[in-house]
Amino acid sequence: MTVFCATSNPGKLREFLLAARCFAAGQIHIQVLHGLASLPPCAESGSTFQENAAQKALHYSSFASGLVFVDDSGLIVPALEGQPGIRSARFAGEGASDADNNWLLLEKLATVQDRRAVFVCVIALAEQGRLLATFQGEVGGIILDQPRGLGGFGYDPLFFYPPLAATFAELSPEQKLHVSHRGVALRKMMDFLLANASRPGLE
Repeated sequence: MTVFCATSNPGKLREFLLAARCFAAGQIHIQVLHGLASLPPCAESGSTFQENAAQKALHYSSFASGLVFVDDSGLIVPALEGQPGIRSARFAGEGASDADNNWLLLEKLATVQDRRAVFVCVIALAEQGRLLATFQGEVGGIILDQPRGLGGFGYDPLFFYPPLAATFAELSPEQKLHVSHRGVALRKMMDFLLANASRPGLE
Protein backbone atom coordinates (compact mmCIF):
# COMPACT_ATOMS: atom_id res chain seq x y z
CA MET A 1 0.00 0.00 0.00
CA THR A 2 1.34 3.42 -0.98
CA VAL A 3 0.40 6.52 1.00
CA PHE A 4 1.48 10.03 0.05
CA CYS A 5 2.58 12.61 2.59
CA ALA A 6 2.44 16.37 2.13
CA THR A 7 5.44 17.74 3.98
CA SER A 8 8.55 19.71 3.09
CA ASN A 9 10.02 19.16 6.57
CA PRO A 10 12.93 16.70 6.27
CA GLY A 11 12.77 15.82 9.97
CA LYS A 12 9.13 14.82 9.74
CA LEU A 13 9.73 12.86 6.54
CA ARG A 14 12.49 10.83 8.23
CA GLU A 15 10.10 9.96 11.04
CA PHE A 16 7.31 9.03 8.60
CA LEU A 17 9.60 6.62 6.75
CA LEU A 18 10.93 5.15 9.98
CA ALA A 19 7.39 4.62 11.26
CA ALA A 20 6.46 2.67 8.12
CA ARG A 21 9.42 0.35 8.73
CA CYS A 22 8.86 -0.02 12.47
CA PHE A 23 5.07 -0.14 12.67
CA ALA A 24 4.00 -1.59 9.31
CA ALA A 25 6.79 -4.08 8.55
CA GLY A 26 7.14 -2.87 4.97
CA GLN A 27 3.45 -3.23 4.15
CA ILE A 28 3.01 0.53 3.84
CA HIS A 29 5.14 2.65 1.53
CA ILE A 30 5.30 6.40 2.06
CA GLN A 31 6.14 8.84 -0.71
CA VAL A 32 6.17 12.61 -0.85
CA LEU A 33 3.20 13.88 -2.84
CA HIS A 34 4.24 14.33 -6.46
CA GLY A 35 4.96 17.96 -7.36
CA LEU A 36 4.36 19.15 -3.80
CA ALA A 37 6.69 22.14 -4.16
CA SER A 38 4.69 23.48 -7.11
CA LEU A 39 1.23 23.08 -5.56
CA PRO A 40 -0.59 26.07 -4.09
CA PRO A 41 -0.06 26.15 -0.32
CA CYS A 42 -2.91 25.52 2.06
CA ALA A 43 -4.09 28.48 4.11
CA GLU A 44 -3.97 27.20 7.69
CA SER A 45 -6.82 29.18 9.22
CA GLY A 46 -7.78 26.74 11.95
CA SER A 47 -7.48 27.48 15.66
CA THR A 48 -6.45 23.92 16.63
CA PHE A 49 -4.04 21.26 15.43
CA GLN A 50 -7.06 19.15 14.47
CA GLU A 51 -8.57 21.86 12.29
CA ASN A 52 -5.30 22.68 10.54
CA ALA A 53 -4.45 19.02 9.90
CA ALA A 54 -7.88 18.42 8.38
CA GLN A 55 -7.63 21.55 6.22
CA LYS A 56 -4.26 20.52 4.85
CA ALA A 57 -5.28 16.91 4.23
CA LEU A 58 -8.39 17.94 2.30
CA HIS A 59 -6.42 20.53 0.32
CA TYR A 60 -3.50 18.35 -0.74
CA SER A 61 -5.53 15.19 -1.31
CA SER A 62 -7.43 17.01 -4.05
CA PHE A 63 -4.20 16.94 -6.08
CA ALA A 64 -3.59 13.20 -5.68
CA SER A 65 -5.19 9.99 -6.91
CA GLY A 66 -4.47 8.07 -3.72
CA LEU A 67 -4.31 8.40 0.04
CA VAL A 68 -2.66 11.52 1.46
CA PHE A 69 -1.79 12.33 5.05
CA VAL A 70 -0.49 15.45 6.74
CA ASP A 71 0.86 16.22 10.18
CA ASP A 72 0.09 19.31 12.21
CA SER A 73 2.02 19.42 15.43
CA GLY A 74 3.56 21.68 17.99
CA LEU A 75 4.50 22.45 21.56
CA ILE A 76 2.06 23.64 24.23
CA VAL A 77 3.49 25.35 27.32
CA PRO A 78 0.76 25.96 29.95
CA ALA A 79 2.76 28.71 31.68
CA LEU A 80 2.77 30.63 28.39
CA GLU A 81 -0.99 30.24 27.95
CA GLY A 82 -0.49 27.44 25.44
CA GLN A 83 2.17 29.09 23.32
CA PRO A 84 3.74 28.41 20.93
CA GLY A 85 0.88 26.04 20.05
CA ILE A 86 -0.27 25.98 16.44
CA ARG A 87 2.34 28.62 15.65
CA SER A 88 5.22 26.44 16.86
CA ALA A 89 7.03 26.46 13.52
CA ARG A 90 6.52 30.22 13.19
CA PHE A 91 6.92 31.18 16.85
CA ALA A 92 9.73 33.66 16.13
CA GLY A 93 8.12 34.81 12.86
CA GLU A 94 7.60 33.59 9.32
CA GLY A 95 10.66 31.76 8.07
CA ALA A 96 12.08 31.39 11.59
CA SER A 97 14.70 28.71 12.11
CA ASP A 98 14.57 26.07 14.84
CA ALA A 99 17.28 28.00 16.66
CA ASP A 100 15.22 31.21 16.48
CA ASN A 101 12.16 29.50 17.91
CA ASN A 102 14.13 27.80 20.67
CA TRP A 103 15.81 31.06 21.65
CA LEU A 104 12.45 32.87 21.88
CA LEU A 105 10.99 30.05 23.98
CA LEU A 106 13.91 30.24 26.41
CA GLU A 107 13.58 34.01 26.57
CA LYS A 108 9.89 33.80 27.46
CA LEU A 109 10.56 31.16 30.12
CA ALA A 110 13.60 32.90 31.63
CA THR A 111 11.77 33.85 34.84
CA VAL A 112 9.17 31.07 34.81
CA GLN A 113 9.38 28.17 37.27
CA ASP A 114 6.63 25.99 35.79
CA ARG A 115 8.34 24.60 32.72
CA ARG A 116 5.95 21.76 31.96
CA ALA A 117 5.16 21.26 28.27
CA VAL A 118 3.22 18.95 26.00
CA PHE A 119 4.05 17.99 22.44
CA VAL A 120 0.90 17.40 20.35
CA CYS A 121 0.57 15.85 16.92
CA VAL A 122 -2.54 15.38 14.82
CA ILE A 123 -2.33 13.41 11.59
CA ALA A 124 -5.18 13.69 9.09
CA LEU A 125 -5.72 11.11 6.35
CA ALA A 126 -7.74 11.99 3.27
CA GLU A 127 -8.51 10.79 -0.23
CA GLN A 128 -9.43 13.06 -3.13
CA GLY A 129 -10.87 15.80 -0.94
CA ARG A 130 -12.59 13.46 1.53
CA LEU A 131 -11.40 13.22 5.13
CA LEU A 132 -11.08 9.60 6.24
CA ALA A 133 -9.73 9.84 9.79
CA THR A 134 -7.56 11.78 12.19
CA PHE A 135 -5.06 10.42 14.72
CA GLN A 136 -3.69 12.26 17.73
CA GLY A 137 -0.64 11.73 19.91
CA GLU A 138 0.61 13.64 22.95
CA VAL A 139 3.61 13.43 25.26
CA GLY A 140 4.49 15.44 28.33
CA GLY A 141 7.87 16.77 29.34
CA ILE A 142 9.83 19.68 30.77
CA ILE A 143 11.54 22.56 28.97
CA LEU A 144 15.20 22.82 29.99
CA ASP A 145 17.04 26.12 30.34
CA GLN A 146 19.52 25.18 27.62
CA PRO A 147 19.54 22.74 24.69
CA ARG A 148 20.91 19.22 24.99
CA GLY A 149 21.60 16.71 22.24
CA LEU A 150 22.36 16.85 18.55
CA GLY A 151 19.52 14.77 17.14
CA GLY A 152 15.92 15.51 16.33
CA PHE A 153 14.63 18.87 15.15
CA GLY A 154 12.39 21.71 16.26
CA TYR A 155 12.14 21.98 20.04
CA ASP A 156 13.63 18.52 20.64
CA PRO A 157 16.89 19.80 22.25
CA LEU A 158 14.87 21.63 24.93
CA PHE A 159 12.19 18.97 25.55
CA PHE A 160 13.26 16.75 28.44
CA TYR A 161 11.39 13.43 28.69
CA PRO A 162 11.58 12.23 32.34
CA PRO A 163 10.88 8.49 31.76
CA LEU A 164 14.09 8.21 29.71
CA ALA A 165 15.95 11.03 31.51
CA ALA A 166 16.89 12.61 28.19
CA THR A 167 15.80 15.26 25.74
CA PHE A 168 14.24 14.14 22.49
CA ALA A 169 17.44 15.33 20.79
CA GLU A 170 19.46 12.89 22.89
CA LEU A 171 17.39 9.86 21.91
CA SER A 172 18.01 7.66 18.90
CA PRO A 173 15.44 8.05 16.12
CA GLU A 174 13.93 4.68 17.10
CA GLN A 175 13.72 5.59 20.80
CA LYS A 176 12.05 8.89 20.01
CA LEU A 177 9.58 7.32 17.57
CA HIS A 178 8.30 4.88 20.18
CA VAL A 179 7.51 7.55 22.79
CA SER A 180 6.92 10.78 20.89
CA HIS A 181 3.66 12.51 20.02
CA ARG A 182 4.29 11.94 16.32
CA GLY A 183 5.21 8.32 16.87
CA VAL A 184 1.95 7.69 18.76
CA ALA A 185 -0.12 9.32 16.01
CA LEU A 186 1.78 7.51 13.25
CA ARG A 187 1.31 4.13 14.94
CA LYS A 188 -2.45 4.79 15.15
CA MET A 189 -2.55 5.66 11.45
CA MET A 190 -0.52 2.59 10.45
CA ASP A 191 -2.83 0.36 12.51
CA PHE A 192 -5.86 1.95 10.84
CA LEU A 193 -4.43 1.49 7.35
CA LEU A 194 -3.49 -2.13 7.94
CA ALA A 195 -6.85 -2.96 9.53
CA ASN A 196 -8.74 -1.39 6.62
CA ALA A 197 -6.48 -2.42 3.76
CA SER A 198 -9.29 -4.31 2.03
CA ARG A 199 -11.67 -1.36 2.01
CA PRO A 200 -12.25 0.29 -1.41
CA GLY A 201 -9.68 3.00 -1.95
CA LEU A 202 -7.28 1.60 0.63
CA GLU A 203 -5.79 -1.24 -1.42
